[in-house]
Amino acid sequence: MRRTATITWIILIGLTIVSALVSKMESTYVVLIILILAGLKFLGIAFQFMEMKKANVFWKILIIGFLLIFTSTILVIS
Repeated sequence: MRRTATITWIILIGLTIVSALVSKMESTYVVLIILILAGLKFLGIAFQFMEMKKANVFWKILIIGFLLIFTSTILVIS
């Protein structure tokens, strides 16, 4: 458990660094890339540190559905 949490934490830091580097780029896909990286970080935190991997399937579907709706809304607005 502790080793998995450490690996997840390192991956989250890596994704954060990649997000910061991508934010400096000038491309039309910057928003999409940052949203995907943020979604991956959200899932990592929810399933590793909030114990969602042990939760009922309903809660897992609800969390993933929220992420998809939130990301889609941000993409439509931007």
